[in-house]
Amino acid sequence: MISEDCYLELSGNIAAYLSAATHNIPEFKKCNMARGCLCCLKYLMFVFNLIFWLCGCGLLGVGIWLSVSQGSFATFSPSFPSLSAANMVIAVGAIAMLTGFLGCLGAIKENKCLLLSFFIVLLIILLTELILLVLFFVYTDKVSENAKQDLKDGLALYNSENNIGLRNAWNIIQAEWKCCGVIAYTDWHEALKEKVVPDRCCQEHYQNCGRNATNMFWNRGCFEKVEEWLDENKLLLGTIGMVILVVQLLGMAFSMTLFHHIHRTGKKYDA
Repeated sequence: MISEDCYLELSGNIAAYLSAATHNIPEFKKCNMARGCLCCLKYLMFVFNLIFWLCGCGLLGVGIWLSVSQGSFATFSPSFPSLSAANMVIAVGAIAMLTGFLGCLGAIKENKCLLLSFFIVLLIILLTELILLVLFFVYTDKVSENAKQDLKDGLALYNSENNIGLRNAWNIIQAEWKCCGVIAYTDWHEALKEKVVPDRCCQEHYQNCGRNATNMFWNRGCFEKVEEWLDENKLLLGTIGMVILVVQLLGMAFSMTLFHHIHRTGKKYDA
């Protein structure tokens, strides 16, 4: 038989244990909720960066394809011959692949080094974008004048044998946008050293129509058309820019949240 003293002591211990367990239930639930949220954040970040990585792969593939068939997608600028559509798409695709890879692997492996690298890459991209944007708005007039002059210089390469891509690019933009030259069709007279224009400048297109001075040519320059298009679509472009900014900030916030959690716990949480 259990003595009365032993019975009272045992009852007191059980009551104390039940009281402590009951007191810790809210903390236990709160801890599980936090772990669940972080686990959800981990897989959300992984899926998002996986999509980002796949988009980078697609852009890289398109860029390589354009580079192989560069005839219609060359650069307009003789000062920056590498600044072609193909090379720009390849560069954007490569950066997207690298960023997506770091985010995916860092999230799924809970690797602090990869998560920090992902954050730093996003930060560098964001700062670069902001610096270029500020410089563009501060020196808008100077950038515009330099771009016009550079494009005019590029017109002189229109008939050269090793610049088929530039010729095709000008033909496409003049035909699609119904424009001629950089500022006006007379830009071609200065560039080609004779009073002729490409056939795509003709309002009624036929072979060698650009050599007939009596023909009607598009009287608006392509630079003006580009400025007009940018002005008409500034709301759309601004929205796209804001979406990109928000995505970058969210990616940085998610990576730092996971980084600090792993650093604080010193171990992986259960997935």
